[in-house]
Amino acid sequence: MPLNTLLLNNAELDAIYITIALASITTVLLLIIGTPLAWWLSRQRGNLSALAEALVAMPLILPPTVLGFYLLLLFAPDTGLGQLWQQLTGTQLAFSFSALVIGSVIYSLPFVVQPLQSAFTRVPVGLLQAAATLGSSPLDQFRSVVLPLTRRSFVTAASLGFAHTVGEFGVVLMIGGNIPGETQVLSIALYDYVESLQFDQAHRLAGALVAFSLILLFFLYRSDRQSRLQVHA
Repeated sequence: MPLNTLLLNNAELDAIYITIALASITTVLLLIIGTPLAWWLSRQRGNLSALAEALVAMPLILPPTVLGFYLLLLFAPDTGLGQLWQQLTGTQLAFSFSALVIGSVIYSLPFVVQPLQSAFTRVPVGLLQAAATLGSSPLDQFRSVVLPLTRRSFVTAASLGFAHTVGEFGVVLMIGGNIPGETQVLSIALYDYVESLQFDQAHRLAGALVAFSLILLFFLYRSDRQSRLQVHA
């Protein structure tokens, strides 16, 4: 491969920056939203919680373009949300970075909520009851009992949320379009290269994404394996 194809151009650097910024902001928002939601789901039984779980999990099986299509309709300038956003910010919501963030939070929500919910479910109820008898408030119980027991799950949830956002394509293309320097993320830049038959550049981006995914998953699975070995030791 020629040296000039190995060097990143300005458009690719912009795509990397937008992708990292999108994944980082999305992951923070997912942890803020997903933690109380996962805690509530882990403590509830009944039709309402089952419906909430189904809604959270829908992005796992729903085609990304379907979700992107309905979000695009919701973000349109002639809708209530679109008009409110225009009044508050002076810009349209559809085909903006903000739209990418909202869509990414919805699309990656199960990758954060489900690991946290599973971890919260395994927290012994007796420990929480003991903390309550000592006068701890629910918030104190969560901070002093639940968080120390589930910290590895938070790392896993954050990593999966970040990685899943990096790999998005259908949702971000539908609601953000393909605007270089504004909404063009790495997956869309890769699609552009393939569509224009620039396979050397496509190989470079695709290889980098494959390596990123493999390295991240390797460290996650290794950490989980070590954690389980420590428990059984």
